[in-house]
Amino acid sequence: MKLGIIAPVAEESFRKARDLGLDFVEFCINGTDHGEKILALEQEILQWRKTYGVDVGSIGRWKAEILKPDGTVDQREVELAGELARLAGRLDCPNYVCGCNYIPEQSLFTNYSRAISFLEQVLDAAPEGVKVSLYNCRKMNFLNTEEAWRICLGHFPQLGIKFDPSHSRYAGTDYLAEAARWGDRIYHVHLKGSLLVNGERIDDPPAGLDQTDWRTLLNILRAKGYNRNLSIEPHSPVWQGELGEKGIAYTIRYFRELLLCGKGDAL
Repeated sequence: MKLGIIAPVAEESFRKARDLGLDFVEFCINGTDHGEKILALEQEILQWRKTYGVDVGSIGRWKAEILKPDGTVDQREVELAGELARLAGRLDCPNYVCGCNYIPEQSLFTNYSRAISFLEQVLDAAPEGVKVSLYNCRKMNFLNTEEAWRICLGHFPQLGIKFDPSHSRYAGTDYLAEAARWGDRIYHVHLKGSLLVNGERIDDPPAGLDQTDWRTLLNILRAKGYNRNLSIEPHSPVWQGELGEKGIAYTIRYFRELLLCGKGDAL
């Protein structure tokens, strides 16, 4: 397995990842960001990869309105997904992440049929070597449950899951059972901490300092043959500045121990 981190699209992200001994950076294109920066910086990213010896581990489109209120697919989002998936291929990035919003004014059948139409176009656009994954975040995405995975992954044998146990914990589902059932279809994993008290979300502390049973989860993934990326996601409003940097350093040490390696060793 390889260890990396979600980071801004910038040279500094590659330099910092190298200094931390990480293998890759991950880029997340959110909402109103339509990928203008990452698409414009393709040549620079290729050079940064070479200069710092840090790969691009995943590119994703998050919190996007794929389906319009009338239930039709927004073709601009289809085109952007295709552009980003092809960019991933040119950057030797192995994973493209996406989801699909739910339109309450439309039937469940319409939502699923339109989402499947969208996914078919994304999968067609993704070049060889780039896996397409559904993220299990609940924000503006309904393809995050066992039902959705049975439908979508059952329909597309090449489609996978971007798995983050914090989303399952906050939604009240069993992340270990999900990993055990779907581990062979998990193509990318986020390391984001979660903290719940009496069912209330308190904070997202650094992974390893939270309540997630990472030991069991990693061993489930090993048993399922997972040998892909683990991407650190700093997400806490509390762990910022110097404290946040210490939290990232702790997470790196924690997972290197779980993966039985030291800085610079193969994961």
